[in-house]
Amino acid sequence: MRLVTESNNNNVIGFIASTVESLRDDVASMRQEMATKSDVTILRGDIEQVQLRLDTIEHSMSSRFEHVEGELSRLRSAVYLLGKDRPEVLRLLGQTSA
Repeated sequence: MRLVTESNNNNVIGFIASTVESLRDDVASMRQEMATKSDVTILRGDIEQVQLRLDTIEHSMSSRFEHVEGELSRLRSAVYLLGKDRPEVLRLLGQTSA
């Protein structure tokens, strides 16, 4: 009878040990999954910051290009006005007088 009881105790201890080991593995998996989700969240935040910075740079560059285009247009108009009386200036720019 004592042998049967020890056998039952060993079975119960084995069951408890395997259950604890399984729970430990599950907790480790959940911790790893949470860490991965945290990393993804951080990465998404970093990507959003980069996108905002790129949008700001794009807006700044667009404004500067518009300014340069305006200045070039003013210079072109001035050259054409001056070229009316001096056609050689237009020839230097690759334009022929009409």
